[in-house]
Amino acid sequence: MTYAKRFDGRKFDEIRPMEAKVGIIKRATGSAMFKMGNTIAIAAVYGPRDVFPSFLQNPSRGLLRCHYDMMSFSVTERKRPGPTRRSNEISRVTESALFPVVDLSKFGNTGFDIYVNILQADAGTRTAGINAAALALADAGAPMKDLVCSVAVGKVGDKICVDLTKEEEDYKDGATDLPIAVLPRSGKITLLQMDGNMTQKEIKEALEMGKKAVQSIKKLQVKALKDKYKGAGK
Repeated sequence: MTYAKRFDGRKFDEIRPMEAKVGIIKRATGSAMFKMGNTIAIAAVYGPRDVFPSFLQNPSRGLLRCHYDMMSFSVTERKRPGPTRRSNEISRVTESALFPVVDLSKFGNTGFDIYVNILQADAGTRTAGINAAALALADAGAPMKDLVCSVAVGKVGDKICVDLTKEEEDYKDGATDLPIAVLPRSGKITLLQMDGNMTQKEIKEALEMGKKAVQSIKKLQVKALKDKYKGAGK
């Protein structure tokens, strides 16, 4: 069946309305909020600080650790507090998405801890979390080669779409979710997952659409960082 019009009226290559802000948690080294549609993620970075247990320490390189979780009230059906198999998996992929941009060579035996919490969920939680975490790292002053921008591209019915909502993920004729993370300067991909089925041609189309979409995310991230320091100048 043809998916002729998106449920929220967006174009197929259009991201939901976004908001971003940094410096939202005073006691954190760096922090950020990133909102995509109704999905809201906050991230806090602490470090560099000593790594424990000590066997994890590396004198030649620092450690990057991510802790992702969804608040119990973030979804319609109440979630049990604490880590789950899904949150542990997203913690690991978030680390992998961010690791290539952070220069950890000067932080031997220490590390950065990143805490990502989803306050409200309407699909795209891992991508919103990655966007918030990248902003929080930049706010913390971590040496970074680039920002990391993430968005979920997918197939709803017979159409390739950017930034799926929960309603689209649950589409009766089937949907495929393809979250990606991209370094906007080089176009390199640091995260690529897929839940569902797509042809090689569809995957290529989705990646091209996603790489174009992340440019607007990068602009918003940069604006959020500049806005903080403009405020500090006043």
